[in-house]
Amino acid sequence: MATLAEIRAKLQASEGGNRSGSGGGGDNAIFPFWNIPENSTSVLRFLPDGDASNTYFWRERQMIRLEFAGVKGDANSRRVTVNVPCNEMWGPVGSCPVLSEVRTWFKDPALEDMGRKYWKKRSYVFQGFVAENSLQEDTTPDNPIRRFIINPSIFNIIKGALMDSDFTELPTDIEQGTDFRLTKTTKGQYADYSTSSWSRRERSLDSNERAAIDTHGLFNLNDFLPKQPTEAELTMIGRMFEASVDGQMYDPELYGNFYRPAGVQIDTSNSAPNNSAAKPAAQSVPQPTTAPATTAAPVVEAAPTPVTPPAQQEAVAAAVAATAPEAGGDSGEKPSAQDILAAIRNRGA
Repeated sequence: MATLAEIRAKLQASEGGNRSGSGGGGDNAIFPFWNIPENSTSVLRFLPDGDASNTYFWRERQMIRLEFAGVKGDANSRRVTVNVPCNEMWGPVGSCPVLSEVRTWFKDPALEDMGRKYWKKRSYVFQGFVAENSLQEDTTPDNPIRRFIINPSIFNIIKGALMDSDFTELPTDIEQGTDFRLTKTTKGQYADYSTSSWSRRERSLDSNERAAIDTHGLFNLNDFLPKQPTEAELTMIGRMFEASVDGQMYDPELYGNFYRPAGVQIDTSNSAPNNSAAKPAAQSVPQPTTAPATTAAPVVEAAPTPVTPPAQQEAVAAAVAATAPEAGGDSGEKPSAQDILAAIRNRGA
């Protein structure tokens, strides 16, 4: 396990790099903190990653949400969402077929909103104990070491305290660690976790917690990340992205053996084979869903800052105009999604 100084050094290095540049499953091992009652607090105790090579006690996950109008062949289907992994989790900037396209959209103010829609969404996988639970769970796992899927707003609170010089011990230390108090309030129609904080006192793990670690061991957090896409899967992600932008239906025959929407039964017997995948096709990772009053406020991740010189704006406008279908007179309609894709590609060419 890395020291607190090593964690701080790596965090500082990664923040500097960001300024200059740019799993899951349905089991109840995941603690659904988003369902805790309003104005309540659950106390979490984070544990180290079972992978000793990981400097941090968390793993970052980057996913892209592709929305489809429904499922092809199912007359009763509604809109579905497929979560696909962003290849920039493993590869260099530009290795993701979605982001390599979407980055150019931020050069055109007219495309910024759509760019944000398809921008990668970050979350962070932790593990630990629920020391105090304000949620009435119907069942709890035999292994009390739970997993936590933390959103960026809560993660920034966790990370911010680690950079504080008053924080002298690793919060995951068995003897002198610190609990995290996750507090849920409401801001407008959304859940708000901004009052969450680290406990002011250190706490040694009790005998039951120590016994659980001895009995069950620690999870390797990397096991709860999606696998890196193969070349064939990257190609399919690109095709699914284009279909999503164009407002098409999710096609089980084309995509079923690659990436599927969560909670939807898909018959893959007639699907195109995914011969490159060593594992079964990845299901989309379930996302917390709650009523509007208890839903976490949407976090807009920093996307490329739009900088569009006048000449580029004119080029984009010309490209859109060139790909728009001719119509009699000025219809006042915005270009279709297909026109936008064609415009972006023409500009790149």
